[in-house]
Amino acid sequence: MAINRIILIGAGGHARVVFDALIAGGTLPDTVTVRDARGGGEVLMHRAVAPEIDETIDGSLFHVAIGNAQARARLSAAAGLNGGRALTIVHPRATVSPYAVLGLGVFVAAGAIVGPGATIGDGAIVNHNAVVDHDCAVGDFAHIAPHATLGGGAMVGTLTLVGAGGVVLPGVTVGPATIIGAGSVVTRDVSGGQWVGSPARNMESEQ
Repeated sequence: MAINRIILIGAGGHARVVFDALIAGGTLPDTVTVRDARGGGEVLMHRAVAPEIDETIDGSLFHVAIGNAQARARLSAAAGLNGGRALTIVHPRATVSPYAVLGLGVFVAAGAIVGPGATIGDGAIVNHNAVVDHDCAVGDFAHIAPHATLGGGAMVGTLTLVGAGGVVLPGVTVGPATIIGAGSVVTRDVSGGQWVGSPARNMESEQ
């Protein structure tokens, strides 16, 4: 179903992916306004305007289309304080169980799978072909990168990144503000810092 008025915050590569998902879902491009800090950039031939957020966002649907978790959290909070309403966007070629729960401002990209019983926190990203299996919990503003996989019952904390192709085994917990490197396999509970390899090891402990 088309949506009448959307403010897309961000003008980088992730914003292009999100804008493309909106169009695929039936939103008319001319109903989307792209905003960023500087203005002047383009997202799918739409010129961004500045500022990112001001009082004119009041009453509008918005989506923060920025990959950086901290920036996404900060701008989402600011937009909400200015009266904006966070919009969750799911690409029509994603598969989301009707028994999953998606928070506000979530993005689920093409090819992603979100299984039954899974919960996705506010502002989180489930990127292309990522799998969030049954009964997983993904924290607010986390990012499950392309082709990453969370096994059944895995938990990922707020602001955490599971890098491209990363795997979190079933039932394993990754704490908040943690980075799991691309292609890494998390076989036990971990929290904080950067973890790489198979099985994943804390980079700081390796130095």
